[in-house]
Amino acid sequence: MQEVPITEAKNAFTALVHQVEGGEVVHLTRHGRPVAVLLSELEYQDLRQHAASRGDLFDFVQGWRNSLPSGWQGISPSEIDTAQAAATGKGYAWEA
Repeated sequence: MQEVPITEAKNAFTALVHQVEGGEVVHLTRHGRPVAVLLSELEYQDLRQHAASRGDLFDFVQGWRNSLPSGWQGISPSEIDTAQAAATGKGYAWEA
């Protein structure tokens, strides 16, 4: 992975395009933070195809919500506390 500041990328654009055509991915940065990615058309189309086959996140969430039993009220605060404690290692007990 190559990171290039945008200010340098504009002066080396043709060379960067040749790099991504060769399979490299170039991350463009502004003030050291990633802001964009240059990738080949082939990789772009591959990403689009995979994204389309997975579907939209909103559609997934809607489908999940529709599969819940009617009257389901959600996760209780105590269930959230238990999950958070387990995730952070707090309150965990080994079961024998």
